[in-house]
Amino acid sequence: MTILVIDGQGGKLGKTLVENIKKSFPHLEIMAVGTNSAASDVMRRAGADRVLTMDLHAAQIQGFFDIPVNHLSALPLFGQYYNDMHFDTDNLVVVSPDVGRAKAAKKLSDMLGCDLAIAHKGRPRHNAAEVMGIIGDIKGKTCIINDDMIDTAGTLCANVKELKAMGAGDIYVCATHGIFSGPAIERLNDAPIVECVVTDAIPVEVGGKIKTISVAEEFAQAISAVYHEEPVSTLVGGDFAL
Repeated sequence: MTILVIDGQGGKLGKTLVENIKKSFPHLEIMAVGTNSAASDVMRRAGADRVLTMDLHAAQIQGFFDIPVNHLSALPLFGQYYNDMHFDTDNLVVVSPDVGRAKAAKKLSDMLGCDLAIAHKGRPRHNAAEVMGIIGDIKGKTCIINDDMIDTAGTLCANVKELKAMGAGDIYVCATHGIFSGPAIERLNDAPIVECVVTDAIPVEVGGKIKTISVAEEFAQAISAVYHEEPVSTLVGGDFAL
């Protein structure tokens, strides 16, 4: 059996995933592809005639494929997760970690019936990003930060501390893909957050402040819809173009 790791960020992310997978499954053959166009070509040549994926880092990646792509989203799962916690929506705000994630954050805030805030990042020095200001009201409010992935969690945890300094109340973090490379888990457990919730799209070790929600049912429904030639867009998470 061969596992194909597709990395749309030039190889860095794929290398981390390969190392993590090898530790857990040393008997498997693992191949990493570092560009979107090469990855799509490899999959097509291997016989794939359709792609089911979830929360791509950039939706434009779908354009590299010349076979149908169904782009699912974990946002409805997070929406249901936080709705079940019965927050006071007047005291709740979804915080986009940057302007690029604002559209997804708005969708999540709509699901929760709460306000939206957007973090404005600046670069005070090379290879560093800091929250320079917030568009919206977070003072004393419960904040939910949503992103597509968490890698080393360095920038995220630094931003969480900045939000706290700006007067934020309890902070919850959620992301679709928990890469958790290097000291990420240690950083998250030490950060001033209530919890960090990720999906099990990438297997992670649950413990401390790390929790997971399953994407199995969403993928199962999408696979069934494709098999029975039914529209995937009508499914929960099946029509969230960002």
